[in-house]
Amino acid sequence: MTRVVIVGGGNAALCAAISARERGADVVLLERATYELRGGNSRFTAGAMRTVYEGIDDLLKIMPDLTPSEIERTEFGTYAREDFYEDLGRVTNYRIDPDLAERLVEESFETLRWMQQHGVRFLPLYGRQSFEIEGTVRFWGGLTVEAWGGGPGLVDSLTAIAEKIGVVIRYQSRATRLLSKAGNVCGVEVGDASIAADAVVLACGGFESNPAWRARYLGPGWDLAPVRGTRFNTGDGIKMATEIGAATRGHWSGCHAVSWDRNAPEFGDLEVGDNFQKHSYPLGIMVNANGERFVDEGADFRNYTYARYGHEILKQPGQFAYQIFDKKVSPLLRDEYRIKQVTRIQAETLSELAQRMEGVDTENFMSCVSAYNAACNGDTPFDPSVKDGLCTLGLAVPKSNWANPIDTPPFEAYGVTCGITFTFGGLHVDSKARVIDEAGSPIPRLYAAGEIVGGLFYFNYPGGTGLTSGSVFGRVAGSNAANDSSA
Repeated sequence: MTRVVIVGGGNAALCAAISARERGADVVLLERATYELRGGNSRFTAGAMRTVYEGIDDLLKIMPDLTPSEIERTEFGTYAREDFYEDLGRVTNYRIDPDLAERLVEESFETLRWMQQHGVRFLPLYGRQSFEIEGTVRFWGGLTVEAWGGGPGLVDSLTAIAEKIGVVIRYQSRATRLLSKAGNVCGVEVGDASIAADAVVLACGGFESNPAWRARYLGPGWDLAPVRGTRFNTGDGIKMATEIGAATRGHWSGCHAVSWDRNAPEFGDLEVGDNFQKHSYPLGIMVNANGERFVDEGADFRNYTYARYGHEILKQPGQFAYQIFDKKVSPLLRDEYRIKQVTRIQAETLSELAQRMEGVDTENFMSCVSAYNAACNGDTPFDPSVKDGLCTLGLAVPKSNWANPIDTPPFEAYGVTCGITFTFGGLHVDSKARVIDEAGSPIPRLYAAGEIVGGLFYFNYPGGTGLTSGSVFGRVAGSNAANDSSA
């Protein structure tokens, strides 16, 4: 029987393990973390998964629990293959590897169906990707599906499936070296022991939890950014693979980084999950320590800008900003703004709000809000479910959509900094999930999936693509590792 060793414990690793096991392989999964901290970055996500679908008939195949009343009151729309390709190309400046993009898009729906058939439950992403407009719930931004229970629920479900079909999971098992013989990967080293393998799948994340690597590859200041997720993604898989000749690829100076609560801890907190994020900024404005706006908050839907705006916050004085809202939009803020750990300031006047925002130039802030309010163009109706064109006129930093004057008390301010999610640089991996060496040839018996894969994301990231890519390439990696002709 072929033995496949999976290094990692998140969504990509578990999908690889299930895929390899269902093809008859003997599968051992090595999770560096304890059982309590298992699951990698996947445990810290909302569970959103971007997939193509042609309408409600497709959605019912992966969400059979949808009720007639839900279907009647909801506009789910469609998300065509062409839309997915265009979103991937547009946000990455068309640098994405076309072969990886094709595999991701073409197998996104099929992979979610495969997961659902194994027992993973999905539901509509109501709380984060839809607005109710005149009694109808409308989804926006091409993102409609989430795993039941979010990231924690996804990891729990995949873990139960893997264990049920015979995958052996070893916790607190940090792989430190790949073993090879005659150019073929033949196992991994774990501490003082070694585990023989006919094929190995690396699915153990990027290097976002390694401050020295962040400073080296992302640049100055990145070593200071808090990490949204697991503390265990320190680049182990990249290091092991490059030591035996694997090539690197992708945007090594780029990463997924978001608006993150200013007082969040150094690493993710599983009790809070992803709720330290603050993603309703398109409904208001963001100002820095100088009291000035610095990004177009309404440039696009949140899920096409959030992954790069964290970097913009990091570049500001003091590496922080405040998001400002008024009563008109505060009921529309995402649930993450209401957790008990949030850094929230409320005031009945803008002057009082300014005085309470620690580290902000109050005079400049008042001038900034005044100029912004005067520039708001009220010719089109406000509609957060579409790019409504409600914009500012004449500002050096425009707001292209959803530009409401901030003039109705009470006012709210939320302190944010940059939270890094995952790094974009990684290993050179082809569409069969094979790791490629520096000569351009596959390294026999070595595969990779998840955030360790380089070449998918550059500059930016369409929300919900990370879990989907992990599942797609995890499934491919597990299948090909189990069927490796060299085994």
